[in-house]
Amino acid sequence: MDDNLKIPNHIAFIVDGNGRWATERGLSRSKGHEEGFKNIQVLTAYIFKRGIKYISAYLFSTENFKRSEAEVNFLMNLLTDKLKQILDFCHQENIHVYFSGRRDRLSKKVLMTMEKIEEETAKYKDKYFNICFNYGGHAEIIDATKKIVKDVNSGKLDINLLDEKMYEKYLYHELPPVDLLIRTSGEQRISNFMLWQCSYAEFYFPKTYFPDFHEEEFEEALREYTRRDRRFGGIDYDKKNS
Repeated sequence: MDDNLKIPNHIAFIVDGNGRWATERGLSRSKGHEEGFKNIQVLTAYIFKRGIKYISAYLFSTENFKRSEAEVNFLMNLLTDKLKQILDFCHQENIHVYFSGRRDRLSKKVLMTMEKIEEETAKYKDKYFNICFNYGGHAEIIDATKKIVKDVNSGKLDINLLDEKMYEKYLYHELPPVDLLIRTSGEQRISNFMLWQCSYAEFYFPKTYFPDFHEEEFEEALREYTRRDRRFGGIDYDKKNS
């Protein structure tokens, strides 16, 4: 572990490659998702110990409903089947969990599981894990806009006061901007993930499938992040002239 690395405030993961990890080993895609789930817990605990305060993970997108019924059902049931394990882990690590995404198309059992996790972990204030489930970046922006229109029409919001900071209050959760976005498996696209929050994020696309993305792979991501020159649209004239 290198203590001289830059530590982001908010890390986001597009969890990718679980199915291919399993297929290449002659296993079912469901086995890959199980291994990915195990790795999320281990990796999350490690990341928080590195001093990072916010983690967002893209676990199920609105587009994932296009997959086979068997795979979709497995992913839905995985959350409920692991409820006790998830809660034990969150209480042990003092992690505040919340879910981002639309609640339609989710079963009552899944919704009750999500609500229980959110309620039981709401007391924790130092580590935040944002699980994006049935999530889409376009959907989040549309849903926020609808809430704004409703508040403007009801007189709760003066449209002239709407700015970026105000708009963020209408997103699924008011999160700080993403500093580093990691997509495992080598795919180089963000797939409709946290479009608002990733506006100035650094992107990192390792070829490693998520079940094999462990502590050392994450340290390499931090090393790459440290090498980046984040200017947010400006220019560091001291560096330019040096």
